[in-house]
Parts: sequence; C-alpha cells; structure tokens
Amino acid sequence: MSRSSKKGPYVDQRLLKKIAGLKPDAKTVIKTWSRDSEVSPEMVGFTFGIHNGKDFISVTITEEMVGHHLGEFSPTRKFIKHGGKIQKELENKAAEAQKTAALATKTAAENNKK
Repeated sequence: MSRSSKKGPYVDQRLLKKIAGLKPDAKTVIKTWSRDSEVSPEMVGFTFGIHNGKDFISVTITEEMVGHHLGEFSPTRKFIKHGGKIQKELENKAAEAQKTAALATKTAAENNKK
C-alpha cells in the first residue's frame, strides 16, 4: 500500500542535510541505507550509494527518477537465469554455431587475401 497523499513524500532528513553541503557536480558518493526515501527535485545531479544489503550501488539521480524510491534503483536479489539441462544444451549449440561461423569467415578472409 502506498503512502497517503496528504502526508506528502517521505525523504530522510539526514539525506537532505548531506545534500545541502554539497554541489550537484561534485564527484562524491553519498552513502545511504534509506531505501524508502523518495527522490526529490533537490537530489537531481547527485550520486548516491544505495545499500542493497551487501554492497553500495552507485546511482546518479536524473529528473526522470523524481517521485520514485531510492530502493528501486538498487536491486537486492541477483537474477539467475531460468532453465536447466535443456537451456544449457541450447546455449552450447548456439555457442558452437557462433564458433563455426567465425572460423568460416576467418578462412574465407584468408582465402581472399591469397
């Protein structure tokens, strides 16, 4: 459930204090654990290190991000591809086809030079 519109957006006060002392063009990364804070217009141009539970992922804030939560730009789960044996077999066949195509073009180029 989303936050009530009459309450307004939630922005961590510590983040606003950190932003107030910096220029947007500064190369410094502002580390934060506040994934639930919304991106406000004052944050545009800054680079945040958003914690995903393990690491800090650097995100440069743009105007399109205003209104979204910081946590949306730092995924907490790593995607491991779907499939099993069948998928691996298909990938191996595709890799072999690429290798043979590369060899064929290479030998054709060598034959054209002679």
